[in-house]
Amino acid sequence: MNDAPRAGVATARRTGRGDSPARSSSLYRRRALGLATILTALMAAVILSLAHGANPLGYDQVWSALWGRDGSQASIIVWTERWPRTLLGIAVGAALGVAGALIQALTRNPLAEPGILGVNAGAGFAVTLGAGVFGLAGISQYVWFAFLGAAITTVVVFVIGSAGGGTASPVTLVLAGVALGAVLNGFSTFLTLIDPDTFRSFRNWGLGSLARTTMEDTLLVAPFLLVGLIGALALAGPLNSIALGDDLAASLGTRVGRTRVLGIGVVTLLAGGATALTGGIAFLGLMVPHVVRWFVGPDQRWIIAYSALAAPVLVLVADVLGRVLVRPSEIEVGVVAAVIGAPVLIALVRRREASSL
Repeated sequence: MNDAPRAGVATARRTGRGDSPARSSSLYRRRALGLATILTALMAAVILSLAHGANPLGYDQVWSALWGRDGSQASIIVWTERWPRTLLGIAVGAALGVAGALIQALTRNPLAEPGILGVNAGAGFAVTLGAGVFGLAGISQYVWFAFLGAAITTVVVFVIGSAGGGTASPVTLVLAGVALGAVLNGFSTFLTLIDPDTFRSFRNWGLGSLARTTMEDTLLVAPFLLVGLIGALALAGPLNSIALGDDLAASLGTRVGRTRVLGIGVVTLLAGGATALTGGIAFLGLMVPHVVRWFVGPDQRWIIAYSALAAPVLVLVADVLGRVLVRPSEIEVGVVAAVIGAPVLIALVRRREASSL
């Protein structure tokens, strides 16, 4: 058997098409059960997010407010504070979860996440630079800096990873991204330390917060996130082939270079947009794709779809915990997510299967 048929068999097995009817039926039942579980968990997280905060509301008050904007205190809280914040959590969670799944597939690195290619650091540095030099203060102003910083950083990572005349490999991309991200984070910290008054308002943003973003800000960035999510689903098929290795993917007809460039562009949209809105939430893009992979297997189509639904659950639960634990104040969602993510990261590293996708 030559390479192409062998690769075709492997691809079929990865997507579940090469399994026996009984095994395929069991896999699809498991995926359907998992999908129903995630959707139920997402609905529960939305209700918790609407009900809990500095002014806790009864679930009956939330239900009444959702079906009638009667000007009551509960209605005002739900429609002007909790609902925009909940939608923001869903949008940012889906973006970062899918971005993590894409990066892990593109780099074939199971411990990768959006920050590993320096995308978040580039966006954060551009925003910090814009605030310090141009006096930017609102998301509508610095969102474009975030996208520009994320895009430039991605291009630089590719250039560094391709240095020497070769093709950028997953290993060189990861090394270039980690190194550049560390440098940019250092510059951002330096700028904030030399002029703390200017960057005082960015302190919470840098920790990953849903509190300062308005509905108008979310709607401004939402089209970019939507395009990124659609692009990620469109790339799921080629990514299944790339998971077999570049040579086998090319033998199957996949244009590896184009897929990798488009994938990085999609990651830039998703991670850059999410960072502009919240400042970035650590570990989210790492945890969620791994957890959903346990349920759905290695098929990237299912991993991306599940990540888009499961990551918002984690964001909303972390945000609710941050609001409840120190009421009437609150802990930024990025801090709570990091506390949840650290044990998960340790568990992933200790897993035997963590070394491969």
